[in-house]
Amino acid sequence: MTTQRILNFMGSRKLAVAFSLTLILCSILSLAMKGLVFGLDFTGGTQIEVGYPSPADLSVVRNQLSSSGFENPVVVYFGSESDVLVRMQGKPDEGVAEAVLKSLDPDEEGMLEVRRVDYVGPQVGEELREDGGLGMLAALAVVMLYVTIRFQYKFAIGAVVALIHDVIITLGFFSITGLEVDLTVLAAVLAVIGYSLNDTIIVADRIRENIRLLRATELVDVINESLTQTLGRTVITSLTTILVLIALFVFGGELIHNFSIALIVGIVIGTYSSVYVAANTLLLTGLKREDLLPPEKEGDEFDGLP
Repeated sequence: MTTQRILNFMGSRKLAVAFSLTLILCSILSLAMKGLVFGLDFTGGTQIEVGYPSPADLSVVRNQLSSSGFENPVVVYFGSESDVLVRMQGKPDEGVAEAVLKSLDPDEEGMLEVRRVDYVGPQVGEELREDGGLGMLAALAVVMLYVTIRFQYKFAIGAVVALIHDVIITLGFFSITGLEVDLTVLAAVLAVIGYSLNDTIIVADRIRENIRLLRATELVDVINESLTQTLGRTVITSLTTILVLIALFVFGGELIHNFSIALIVGIVIGTYSSVYVAANTLLLTGLKREDLLPPEKEGDEFDGLP
């Protein structure tokens, strides 16, 4: 039994339910009304890599393309600050590379170089969307099976509810903010599932252990003690991971900005859901001490008799 002061996490469980439901409702409404802004990986479009003799100013490049009639161009560094990747919706027409080069080099100084022109078809994008969705469903199914086998089905329900909670809120954040969703964001969402699951399993393992050790303690108090015991590990792991992601966001370039943002949001929400959503679901599903205690064998009550 821990000697530190036990924090009453479950005393705020009703407030946590209201907070989670509010976030999920806002996310679902935004996803239904606004949807997601899919990148070229999903919608199809043209990618043109342009080489500059010196570091390029992305804001100037965007203004040059917009003033030349290119709608909503996405301009990012590609590798170095002298390599610029221009992404636009639609299939490339003949001469699109020349038109882009002319808009970026109106004086025709010949210092810029078009290094490649790629087209991502919408059919590929549709397949990627479907495969990504199926991947998430498969991950949730495997998670539920694993947790059921290792713990008990009520723990599996809590873990899956927490994962669905994290995915919906992360995607809702992208819908509300209008940030572009590409394959890196999909990878980040899948990584959030793994991160949140790991955190949830550690909490569940401690709850199961304490239920067997603290048999005279109420279940709510057992959960509070288990969460208190794992809080230090959870906070330290989350903070160190977020610090790395902030460094990636600042120094990693625009290509992985959305990837970093998705992971930061997912880890914050995942840490919260491991503490409140998963543990709270155990109480809502009616977890009992008998669900985890090994069944008594006949004759056990006579083991100590001569």
